[in-house]
Amino acid sequence: MLRRTLAILAALMVIFPVVAGGAKDSKAVSSLEKIKASGKIILGTSADYPPYEFHALVDGKDTIVGFDIELAKEIAKDLGVELEIKDMSFDGLLAALVSGNVDMVISGMTPTEERRQNVDFSEIYYQAVHGAVIRVADEAKYGKDAASLKDVLIGAQRGAIQVGIAKEQIKGVTGAALDENHPQIKELGALPDLIMEVKNNKIEAVIAELPVADAYVKRNPDLVLASYSFLDNEGGSAVAVKKNSPELVAAINATIARLVAEDKINQFVGEANLLADSQ
Repeated sequence: MLRRTLAILAALMVIFPVVAGGAKDSKAVSSLEKIKASGKIILGTSADYPPYEFHALVDGKDTIVGFDIELAKEIAKDLGVELEIKDMSFDGLLAALVSGNVDMVISGMTPTEERRQNVDFSEIYYQAVHGAVIRVADEAKYGKDAASLKDVLIGAQRGAIQVGIAKEQIKGVTGAALDENHPQIKELGALPDLIMEVKNNKIEAVIAELPVADAYVKRNPDLVLASYSFLDNEGGSAVAVKKNSPELVAAINATIARLVAEDKINQFVGEANLLADSQ
């Protein structure tokens, strides 16, 4: 009996520090603390969306640039960490954020209520207007009135706000919005693929944010912007971070507030547009 009692006590002595240690380590480490401890912040973006984020030759080297990237650099600087960029398909960005593969997403992303269910967002850093890219040859047909697109196949980037804009704001003479089962919207993961669809007469228009649409039109003389535009009813672009990250959101909001006060966001937009035009 004594031997058994001693064995039990010995086992408890071994187990207790583990349990105590587990209790000690049970305090959750915030996203901000993890980032500062690692010395870097990992940005998820979809670099096919000039002037927000895109690939450009800088000093002979392929580099991801754009005004979203400049914002990310400022956030990293204010946090005192390095910036690492991961380029991926737009529709995979939030999954990468939720799984922890990236620390934040900056990719012209609108903080919709559906997205807010899974991630947290910063304050709005840029408010955009959206337009339609069409062929020059079809300017008379599709360039004057959004209703002209109601019965033709149009494109929007998969997972992007423009899909909803097309469904809600392109109405026919009856005022009926496109429904979820309507075959008029072709969704692809990469915007350049959609631009090629227009150029090759496979779709009639692409809905994109005006600065982005303008950048593609300037590179393609056979394309033009329609005269009409669409407003973003969801509120503009914001930075996405993992759910329940209030400290990180507060830090990012502080950087955004500083940049807005210094009028740096508009400066970044202008510089990114010039760089996109030069490519």
